[in-house]
Order: sequence, then C-alpha cells, then structure tokens
Amino acid sequence: MKIINMKNATLASQYVATELFKVIDNNSAAVLGLATGNTMLEVYRNLNTLISANKLNLKNVKTFNLDEYVGLNASHPQSYHTYMRQQLFKYNDTWDEKHIFIPNGISKDVKAECQAYEQHLNKYGPVDIQILGIGENGHIGFNEPGASFDSITRVVDLSDSTINANSIHFDNKNCVPKQAISMGIASIMQARRIILLALGASKHTIIQQLLTCDVTEALPASILQTHPNVEIIVDDAVYFGESNGDHR
Repeated sequence: MKIINMKNATLASQYVATELFKVIDNNSAAVLGLATGNTMLEVYRNLNTLISANKLNLKNVKTFNLDEYVGLNASHPQSYHTYMRQQLFKYNDTWDEKHIFIPNGISKDVKAECQAYEQHLNKYGPVDIQILGIGENGHIGFNEPGASFDSITRVVDLSDSTINANSIHFDNKNCVPKQAISMGIASIMQARRIILLALGASKHTIIQQLLTCDVTEALPASILQTHPNVEIIVDDAVYFGESNGDHR
C-alpha cells in the first residue's frame, strides 16, 4: 500500500480517470469496480472525455457499483443508479445495460438480491480495478466500523456519521435511508488492483490512521494494508492536513 500526493483534486481525479481508461483500453472486456459521491464527480468527467476522445467501444466492459440505498428506486434523484447514469453511462451509447451491475434497492427480496449480486461478481470477476472513497469513520463502500473482514454483499445499517455526511444530498437528515446494500469487504478485496481516492482536509485524520493503525475491523479500510496492489491518491489537504475545502 502506497500513498501518492497529487497536490490538488484536479490532478488526483485526472490520475484516477486515466488509470481507469488504461484498464479499459488494454482490455475491451475489463471489469470495473465503481464508487459514487462528490469525490468521484471529476473522475467520471475526465473518464468520459478520455473515452470520447479515443472512441472506445464499451459493449463488453462490466461495471460493479459498491452499493445502493435500500428503499430508493433506480429513478430516485439520490439513488446511485441515477448518479451513475448522470455522471457516466449517458455519455456513451456503447455501454451495455446488461453489463452494468448496481444493487436493486427496492427488491422485494433483498437477501436474494445480495446473493445474486455476489454471484455476478464471482461470474465476471475478479474486478480488474476497484475505485474506493473513504468515510471519515474509515468505512469503504458502506462497510461501517465493526463490519467483518469476511463479509460479502449484504444489507447494512448506516452509522449516524454516515447518515449525517450524506444528508447534504437530501432535504434533511430524516430523508436519508438508514440501510444500504453494500459490496462486502471480502468482495472488495478480491479486486486485482485498488485505488482509494481521498480529497479534502476532512479526510486527513482518517488517512493518517489508515497508514499507521493495526489491521482492525474497527477501521474497515485498514484491511487494505493486506492487499498486494493498493494506491491511496490524495491532495495536499489530506497529505498535510491543510484546509482547502472538504470533498466527501
């Protein structure tokens, strides 16, 4: 596990987008593990530009998102289905819908939905490159502190800190779903390569903890220390603790 300071959010996002592009360009049937949130917005803008400039055909690329809120349908403005459609998939008509995997948050049988999602991961995986953000409490995906390192895709309860952080996207805190379907830690760790992107001074403390702590389920991201191919990409604010804006 190594940390790379890219100085600012623009350069950091360009780097992550370029690494995603290279994986697709080198393998037309690549399997991508994708994340959402404000941190990833510029990543996808840059990736869209690279895909368009190089006229890539994406029909055989498979994508797996980390999570989806329980109770939000795919058309809900705050669902991760909507996020991915608006930020990535609508910009190129060669994406194949049957190769885009995002958990169904309104499944009548969420347990079966989780099992099916894990089966798809096993069928098409391992993921070639997994992109992660990190919560201020150390969660990856929606795997909150205390999540088992052996966990696979399942329904999780969101912590108060996660609900508070995500409330900026909803009318108020009470509107934030309390549960999500999340790819498990063991599922994430199957990826061949992992890039964790952390931006903004609010992530300085948790990244320092991640780099120095023991591997413990109390800090879910600490499991990344045991993966053979992990990069942590940060800006000055994370690296030095400077306050130059908060990126979630």
